[in-house]
Amino acid sequence: MTEIESIHAGVRWDPGQIEEDFDGANNSSKLFERSRIKALADERELVQKKTFTKWVNSHLARLGSRISDLYIDLRDGKMLMKLLEVLSGERLPRPTKGKMRIHCLENVDKTLNFLYEQKVHLENMGAHDIVDGSSRLTLGLIWTIILRFQIQDITVEEADSSESKSAKDALLLWCQMKTAGYPNVNVRNFTTSWRDGLAFNAIIHKHRPDLIQYEKLQKSNAMYNLENAFAAAEDKLGLARLLDPEDINVEYPDEKSIITYVVTYYHYFSKMKAESVQGKRIGKVIDNALETDSLVEDYETLTTDLLEWIEQTIAILKDRQFANSLTGVQQQLAAFSSYRTMEKPPKFVEKGNLEVQLFTLQSKMRANNQRPYLPKEGMLISDINKAWDKLEKAEHERELALREELIRQEKLEQLAARFDRKAGMRETWLSENQRLVSQDNFGYDLAAVEAATKKHEAIETDINAYEERVQAVVAVAEELQQENYHDIDRINARKENVLRLWSYLLELLKARRMRLELSLSLQKVFQEMIYILDWMEEIKARLMSEDYGKHLMGVEDLLQKHSLLEADIHVLGERVKTVNSQAEKFVEGDFSEVGGYHPSDPEVIRDRMQTLENAFEELKQLAEDRRLRLHESRKLWQFYWDMADEEGWIRENEQLMSSPDLGHDLTSVLLLLNKHKALEDEMTARHTHLQSVIQVGSDLITAGNFGADKIQERIDEINQQWESLLDLAAYRKKRLKEAVAFYQFFADADDVDTWMLDTLRLVSSEDVGRDEASVQSLLKKHKDVTEELKNYQSVIEALHEQAARLGEQDRESPDVQSRLGSIDRRYQELLELAKIRKQRLLDALSLYKLFNEADGVETWITEKEKFLTTIFITEDIEELAIMKHRFDSFEHEMNATASKIAVVNQLARQLLQVEHPNANEVIDRQNQLNTGWNNLREMVDQKREEIDLAHGFQNFHIECNETIGWIHEKVKVIESTEELGNDLTGVMTLQRRLSGMERDLAAIEAKLESLQSEADKLQDEKPEEAQAIREKIADINNVWMDLKEMLKDRDEKLGEAGELQRFLGNLDHFQMWLARTQTTVASEDIPNSLADAEKLLNQHQQLKDEIDGYGPEYAKMKEFGDKVTEGQTDPQYMFLRQRLQALDDGWQELLQMWENRQQLLSQSLNLQMFLRDAKQAEVLLNQQENFLSKEDVPNTLEAAENLIKRHEAFITTMDANDEKINAVLTFANKLIDDNHYAADKIHKKAENIDERRNINRQRADDQLERLKDQLQLQQFLQECDELRDWLHDKMAAAQDETYRDAKNLHSKYLRHQAFEREIAANKDRLMHLQEAGEVLLREKPEAADQIGPILVHLNDQWGELENTTKEKGEKLFDANRSVLYEQSCDDVDGWITQLESQIITEDTAKDLTTVNLMMQKQHLLESQMKMKTQQVTELDDQAFHLKRINPDHENTIEARKAAVAERFAKIHEPIVKRRAQLEKVKRIHQFIRDVEDEKLWIAEKMPLATSPNYGNSLLTVQLLQKKNHSLQTEIDNHEPRIESVVDVGKDLISEDHPQSEEFQALIDDLGQRWQDLKDAVEKRNDMLQLSDTAQQYYYDASEAEAWMSEQELYMMGEEKAKDQIGASNMMKRHQGLEGAVEDYADVVRQLGERSRNLIETEHPESDQIAVRQSQVDKLYAGLKDLAGERRNKLEEVLKLYKMSREIDDLMQWIAEKEIVASSNEMGQDYEHVTLLREKFKEFGRDTENVGQERVVEANKICDLLIAAEHSDAAVIAEWKDNLNEAWTNLLELIDTRAQMLSASWELHKFYQDCKEVLERIMEKQNYIPDEVGRDAQSVAALQRKHAAFEMILLHWAVTYKQYKRNLLSYKLAMQETRPGKSKTESQRLSMLGEIFTSWSRHVGQN
Repeated sequence: MTEIESIHAGVRWDPGQIEEDFDGANNSSKLFERSRIKALADERELVQKKTFTKWVNSHLARLGSRISDLYIDLRDGKMLMKLLEVLSGERLPRPTKGKMRIHCLENVDKTLNFLYEQKVHLENMGAHDIVDGSSRLTLGLIWTIILRFQIQDITVEEADSSESKSAKDALLLWCQMKTAGYPNVNVRNFTTSWRDGLAFNAIIHKHRPDLIQYEKLQKSNAMYNLENAFAAAEDKLGLARLLDPEDINVEYPDEKSIITYVVTYYHYFSKMKAESVQGKRIGKVIDNALETDSLVEDYETLTTDLLEWIEQTIAILKDRQFANSLTGVQQQLAAFSSYRTMEKPPKFVEKGNLEVQLFTLQSKMRANNQRPYLPKEGMLISDINKAWDKLEKAEHERELALREELIRQEKLEQLAARFDRKAGMRETWLSENQRLVSQDNFGYDLAAVEAATKKHEAIETDINAYEERVQAVVAVAEELQQENYHDIDRINARKENVLRLWSYLLELLKARRMRLELSLSLQKVFQEMIYILDWMEEIKARLMSEDYGKHLMGVEDLLQKHSLLEADIHVLGERVKTVNSQAEKFVEGDFSEVGGYHPSDPEVIRDRMQTLENAFEELKQLAEDRRLRLHESRKLWQFYWDMADEEGWIRENEQLMSSPDLGHDLTSVLLLLNKHKALEDEMTARHTHLQSVIQVGSDLITAGNFGADKIQERIDEINQQWESLLDLAAYRKKRLKEAVAFYQFFADADDVDTWMLDTLRLVSSEDVGRDEASVQSLLKKHKDVTEELKNYQSVIEALHEQAARLGEQDRESPDVQSRLGSIDRRYQELLELAKIRKQRLLDALSLYKLFNEADGVETWITEKEKFLTTIFITEDIEELAIMKHRFDSFEHEMNATASKIAVVNQLARQLLQVEHPNANEVIDRQNQLNTGWNNLREMVDQKREEIDLAHGFQNFHIECNETIGWIHEKVKVIESTEELGNDLTGVMTLQRRLSGMERDLAAIEAKLESLQSEADKLQDEKPEEAQAIREKIADINNVWMDLKEMLKDRDEKLGEAGELQRFLGNLDHFQMWLARTQTTVASEDIPNSLADAEKLLNQHQQLKDEIDGYGPEYAKMKEFGDKVTEGQTDPQYMFLRQRLQALDDGWQELLQMWENRQQLLSQSLNLQMFLRDAKQAEVLLNQQENFLSKEDVPNTLEAAENLIKRHEAFITTMDANDEKINAVLTFANKLIDDNHYAADKIHKKAENIDERRNINRQRADDQLERLKDQLQLQQFLQECDELRDWLHDKMAAAQDETYRDAKNLHSKYLRHQAFEREIAANKDRLMHLQEAGEVLLREKPEAADQIGPILVHLNDQWGELENTTKEKGEKLFDANRSVLYEQSCDDVDGWITQLESQIITEDTAKDLTTVNLMMQKQHLLESQMKMKTQQVTELDDQAFHLKRINPDHENTIEARKAAVAERFAKIHEPIVKRRAQLEKVKRIHQFIRDVEDEKLWIAEKMPLATSPNYGNSLLTVQLLQKKNHSLQTEIDNHEPRIESVVDVGKDLISEDHPQSEEFQALIDDLGQRWQDLKDAVEKRNDMLQLSDTAQQYYYDASEAEAWMSEQELYMMGEEKAKDQIGASNMMKRHQGLEGAVEDYADVVRQLGERSRNLIETEHPESDQIAVRQSQVDKLYAGLKDLAGERRNKLEEVLKLYKMSREIDDLMQWIAEKEIVASSNEMGQDYEHVTLLREKFKEFGRDTENVGQERVVEANKICDLLIAAEHSDAAVIAEWKDNLNEAWTNLLELIDTRAQMLSASWELHKFYQDCKEVLERIMEKQNYIPDEVGRDAQSVAALQRKHAAFEMILLHWAVTYKQYKRNLLSYKLAMQETRPGKSKTESQRLSMLGEIFTSWSRHVGQN
């Protein structure tokens, strides 16, 4: 919308102001209104042009310039530049000389650039617009200049607000302020408020009352008022007359023109006000000068005094000598406060007065145009402020110091008080504890002494913990002393007293602890004696028992127990010795360290020691006697034990083998088969043991045992039982294998039946879904079931094959055959049911799809039928266009719905073809839908034809008028080119004006053809309008022919101007783009981050793409420009050639600039990438340097190893980081090689990184070498320390001088030899250390001071040790050589003699313990044998030396050596035999012991396996199952142990051991016990499984009951929603909950099935399960009932809230309609009231239609809820009554307003008719000529005209009488309907009187 159009968009036109056009009677009102708007717009444009021209001239007059035509004179830009120089006061660039278009464009560009610099926004305006004389843009430019330089700076502040208004609002506010209080003046805008001229007069009168006599002005005389104001302003004030009265006295004056003129008033009066102030200042100059001198003198005096006071005060404030007490500091602070409140404020006021005085003085001097007074140096305000700032600072510091000192003194006083309080508490506490620890009441038994000890430890803990409190007192005292507390002497004295008490308490505590420890030790010894005596009494009672065993196991057990008792007695003896030795200390000790304190009498202690020793001796004798008696009882029961064991095992297994139980299912049969295999293995193992037992019996018979006859019978009986057992085992194994196959078949068949039962429930379900979504879900599930059903065929075939492989008796069994037939039959039934269900689901899906689609389409059809009934055809083209647009969109919806109709029909046909069960319902629904659709189509076609016809007719008229106007515009364009020359400028202008003419002509011609065809069509469709259509077409054709003729004349001027003009336009555009792009490329922005660099580079690349895109355009322009300018000498072409050359230069420069910028940005990106990587590298290097700066020196071997590991890990990290750093350096070198602009910076950064990296690497390597050196050093030092300690120990042994005693000389000699060998063996350690030390000294000379002394010292020690050892050996051997030889021989002889007696007298081992002891002795003998072998060898050396020393005794020596060697050789073989015999005996006893241990283990596990506790909850059952599983696992893991024991026994039997039968019996018994245990565990596992099933059911039932109980609580809740949203949410939640309840039916059903299965399988807890299931079923049924009840309640609440919302919305809608219906607006004129009446009719009709429907629906809902006995029926009834009452009131208001509007319409219609009559009368009155004729012919003609005129008057006379009668009736009607007449109505009645008066006068004249 243009600016002028925006001004007139809201204008209402008064038809009385429009001159009638009788010739255009057939034109529509719309065309008339549009033409009138255009005329007014042109009128306003002329007013603006005139006003702006005058305004421009008023400013150009200063320069002696003037313009006559605003559009033409501003084209060259020179006047614009002058105007801007005058307005801005700035110099613009010199204008370009010349009158060519290019010169004009440059000048205008200069002005526009200047405006741009002044921040003036010019939108869509260019220099060519002004040069071309565009009226709209020229006016816009001048208006913009006026706004910027005349209006923009206007600001007026409102008195009651600090907010400023600017520009137009400020100017309007200024006018309102100046005209406030003037009658008949109300300035609300810059249009109608100025129309009567009073506002102009009021502004002038406000400032110059002498020029205007405002009270004589009349509002009705607008022209006079305006002329008066304009004349006064021009003549008296010198303001240019920018406006004329006729410009303002219109209905809507031009706003911009008025603002421009009013602004001149504002600036004039503002300037006048400023000038009036200056006259008053001159009289004050002299007085001010005298006053100034006095003020200067006063200022200097006051300044000096103030500065001196400040200096003195600062000196006082800087004093920091404060009193060293709280009272003194408080007094000083009070004095400081007094200074701030009493002394300082007057000085501050004085300082402020000085500033005010100086400012006043300087202001007065400046006001008098005097040089402002400047104080002397040091007396400036700044000096005073500086001094005052110093004072403030000193004051602040003084205050801080005082506050700090006060706080310090307060803290010291508080600290001193706290010290006194704490010191008093500590003194009291220390005194009390001193009294406590001085007491020795320990008690006389262990309990009392231990209690006293614990009490003492608690006292010690408290006292030690109290040390911190004592130290806290000391710390407080020290703090007080550091802070120079004034009473510190008293504090120190108190502190010393506390420390003295503390030290004395610690001494007392230590002494009491020592005494208490002595008493405690003695009491512990006494208590130990009591324990030992009690233990002896218990052992004594057991040793005196007469029980020697009633069977073999009893005897063995008693022997083992007795061995344990003997071991206990031995331990007891050691304890007796220990206790007596401890007690001896208390008898002989003096305890001088505790002041001779004795915890008990020494005689008492000795008595207790003697009693203990006597009791122990008696116990030893009793133990020895009982062991002898137990050995005599052992041999009695062994044989009977073995035979009974074997017989029991055979009988037990015969029962198992003869059992008829072959299992009741597959699991039990497999279990029995596994048991049978295990039993067979056990029989094999048991047979060996049986044979050994039988062998034992045979041996007994051979030995002539007294029961030999019974023994043989027993052996025969057991052999027969064994054979029978073998037969039974073979038969049972065969039957078990057949049973496995049979039960496996039925297990698989059960699985098939279960699967088919589950599948049957799915394929036979009656659920076909509730809607389309549910049916889709069911179809998907059914598809899965069908696939699974097909795949199950292979399972059934496998079952048939399995049945064929059964045994003969089972294969043809009726059960098997019937089971297979049943399975095949059920499988076929499932296939058929699946097909049937699939078809049912597909039918349901189609039906639901049909219904859903039909429902949606029918709803849409209903809505659209309502929509079509509301469409009414009007003649308003805009409304018709809206209707047509809505119909177009409606057509799209119809097409979319048609496809849905087709889908519904297709679905219906499909359902009918397949004979759907609901076929009748489908047909009815299809017919109903098609009928509704056909009806809608008919309505749509009818409405479309009506709208198209009306719209086409209106469009035809509009298009005709527009086409005529379009042709006229083209005619004007062609006419405007007639005066143009033939030069380039003229051709360019011609081309610009005629550009697009051919295209427009083609479009016009096409438009004419379409209008012709449309006219033909409309003549057929609307015959009543045919004549008007033909005339309109004829007019258009005439105008078109004129245009074509005119255009032919201008064709010759065009030539090639079209291409040239396009070229110049493209050139301008390209140059603008080039300049803009160069500016962009020339940017010097340097990225500061990597993201910025990437962003700028991407933007630069996009710019390159844009440049490449302009490349072809540049080439074309270059080629065409060279062609055009070639050979031309015209200045314009020369200028064009220069532009082309500049274009070439600019293009090349742009490319070069882009390349340079591209290189810069690429390098910047690389730089930012390098800096990023370098920063990361520096972070790594910083971390390395931080690590390397912390170098630790290890002082132990472990620390050195840890440091090396840490450092090696660090070096590994460095190696990994080197790759990153190398990448950074490589990148840097690449950038440097590429001559990067920041190469120096990059080089320095890279060198720094590389240097730091190398330094870190070198430091790391150095540190690692140092750490390795330290590791070697620490290793060496540690080895030295170890060797030094070893040497020290060996030196002590070597210095032992017991060799001087000849006693035990041989053993000493032997030990010495071993010692020498040990020293020689460790010689290498010393050598290794020496070599390592020498290497360290060579590699690290700096460690010589540390290593050298250590090596020397070790060598010295080693030499000393060797010498000492050698001397000792020589002394030992040389001094007693003969004695040593004799003792060696005697030692060997004695050892042999002792060994021979041992071998001869050694008893046979009776048990495992004895065997183990004998084996230990054997090991000891063998080790001694090795030693004695070496001694015998060494006798040769000794004999050699003796023979050399004593040759006389050579034979004796040889004989002795030979005798010893011979005896030693003989003793070797018996020892080897003895070892073999012991190993064999140990193996037998170990086997027996292992069997007994395994039996004990089985006995321990059997109670667990046979426990009757199967759990009473799911958790306990699961725990028991875990325990049983653990037991099973433990048994399985222990079975290899059993097997190994049995294998040992079998090995013994296979070796034909005499006790083979006994061993076999043990094996059989162990096997039987083991099998019993495994069976018991298996049985328990089965029982626990049953219990788990039941408990799992109970648990699930409990969970279900708990869930249903929770839901019951929710269902029974009384929570109510607060609004509809809450009710809806609660309903949704309840629906979800109901769904959950429905879904929970599956859970309940599953529980029921599980319970039935348990009951059918006769579960032990069947009765309890049945009761529990009935409880669950009842609870679920109750829950569903509660859910239904709650749903009903929620539905009631939701309906109530929906009803409430609907009624509230309806009441709100009625209230809104009431506002419209109760309006008092009756219209301002006929058109207005007609518009109101029509709109209100439509309003009433829509309101009644919509409202009646909504009210009826609401009443219906209310009635339904009341009839349903809703709980809030009373409230609903009240809502209904209120609604009906409001609706009735609205209808009454609508009727009332309709009547009032009808009366008003009739009244205004009467006014309108009267106005037209008056205009006709005035016209005819003016038509009556004054001429009476010059001759007879003329008189006759006049007479004829007069007669015709009289005929018209006679016709009007009738009308006059009718109007007169109507006037009286209208007056009466107005008095009835509108008794209070308004001012407007009174004026209109007076106008009616004027009409009738004029009529009467006119009739009278004629």
